[in-house]
Amino acid sequence: MKDLIIKIIKNALKKSGVNLKNEEIEKFLKVPPSPEMGDYAFSCFFLTEKFKEDPHEIALQIRKKIGNFPETDFEDIQTAGPYLNFFFNRKNLARKIVWEAITQKKDYGKLKIGQRRKILVEFSSPNIAKPFGIGHLRSTIIGNSIANIFEFVGYKTIRMNYLGDWGTQFGKVIFAYDKFGNQKKLEKGPVKYLLELYIKSNKKIYEEKAREWFKKLEDKDRKAVILWRAFRELSLEEFQKLYKTLGIKFDFYDGESNYNKEMKKVIFELEEKKLLTKSKNALIVDLEKYNLGVFLIQKTDGATLYGTRDLASAIFRYKKYKFDKMIYEVGQEQNFYFKQLFKILELMGYKWAKNCIHINHGLYLDKDGKRFATRKGKTVFMQDILDKTTSLTKKEIKKRPGRISKENLEECALKVAIAAIFYGDLKNNRKNNIVFDIKKFISFEGDTGPYLLYSYARASSILKKTKNTDKFEIIDLDEKEIELVKKLLEFKSVVLDAYKSLNPSVIANYSFQLCKIFNEFYHVCPVINSKQEAFRLALVEAFRQVLKNALGLLGIKTLERM
Repeated sequence: MKDLIIKIIKNALKKSGVNLKNEEIEKFLKVPPSPEMGDYAFSCFFLTEKFKEDPHEIALQIRKKIGNFPETDFEDIQTAGPYLNFFFNRKNLARKIVWEAITQKKDYGKLKIGQRRKILVEFSSPNIAKPFGIGHLRSTIIGNSIANIFEFVGYKTIRMNYLGDWGTQFGKVIFAYDKFGNQKKLEKGPVKYLLELYIKSNKKIYEEKAREWFKKLEDKDRKAVILWRAFRELSLEEFQKLYKTLGIKFDFYDGESNYNKEMKKVIFELEEKKLLTKSKNALIVDLEKYNLGVFLIQKTDGATLYGTRDLASAIFRYKKYKFDKMIYEVGQEQNFYFKQLFKILELMGYKWAKNCIHINHGLYLDKDGKRFATRKGKTVFMQDILDKTTSLTKKEIKKRPGRISKENLEECALKVAIAAIFYGDLKNNRKNNIVFDIKKFISFEGDTGPYLLYSYARASSILKKTKNTDKFEIIDLDEKEIELVKKLLEFKSVVLDAYKSLNPSVIANYSFQLCKIFNEFYHVCPVINSKQEAFRLALVEAFRQVLKNALGLLGIKTLERM
């Protein structure tokens, strides 16, 4: 409907000799604060310079140029001062939106912006031989949602997990295992045990030995390589179990180690393109004239860094996938680094560098406002958080009326826990720091994941109470029905906003508002045995489908019963 209004305004302006793009018109088309002012209002203030007239006169002129309007879509189009107010034909709108939602199902709200162009999204990227900590959780949740949104608007999305699987820390772990290692402990809990070994070896007295072992690894010493591969496989296996639990999928796993052979090529190319400078026997790219400092390519001892590998991996990815865009979902502390990286790729002559995007996020904070991952100097493991959240969720579910089997309780509690964590993050603007408060996240009241799942389950419960399959007829519409229909109508615009802003919170906040309106409708408008039971059942089904689509974009799975 919004697209239709834009088209009507555009044609009317064209008749007056003013040509505007759809995006320019859309900026000034808003939902008024009150239904009495219409369903959409178009402000004419910005047209005063083009028309050289008073905004009220401009509104009158545009209305005149519109002339007759399709009565199947609008009851009226009025002027009020400098505004053009559009009033929908509410019965036809309700019929149209509800029918589209229940027939298009999972495709409702989809857009074709991407036209199957490729977009590569790198997210999560934990470090091998270290447990999956809370520090990687935001990247995992936000990156997954961003990938879902791009896919929903028509892109061919490639989801990539770029593992931190190389560096001097592996010299420490390999040395520690060689000196203190216990195979039974490694097999029992590989990643936590490897972290113990890393902490044990992280002392000054072992520094030289750790460097020696990493040098052996770089020189392909058989024992060093065998241990490194074993640690990598054990870590990846544990990560994949967690991803499966969270419902996160990747198209492929990559790692820093895959680009060791490419280092010389990158250095040669930088040298050939006169971008390398020697500084204190190290090799750098000087970016001072772009206010981006210097970028270290090779250390004084000849060792390369992860930045050099990132250059190599970006070049490799474009050669392999010919992506339209490449997104790195990484914390905001890396903002400057990615500006440097993209600038170097641009200076190397890669035109696609302008299509590389860093999507950043803020930090998790504890309830005391301090950084969550470092409170009391301890690492916070994701599996521990998930276990704790699931345990608390079980207690909440048991408090609610109705019996639930032990097996269903386990499944339900896990899904609710994941929804609580995902929504607790995604309802916030990704750039903001957020307080990670599990007890607030798992509440069944208010702006939370469990509340959204409960609303969906309530809709499912209503639909199970009847076998009414009558074609729906609309006799009259309550204000709450209209409000719910108009919210369902918004979904496509919300998806577009989330895509343009690269911000899943737009969808998360919409989901909460949608549930709030649905629950208000449920309390005011009886569904079963009402005069227009068939329509209200269809409206409930439409709500359920749109909420499912929205939550799917957030990576949240719905529950039929809670």
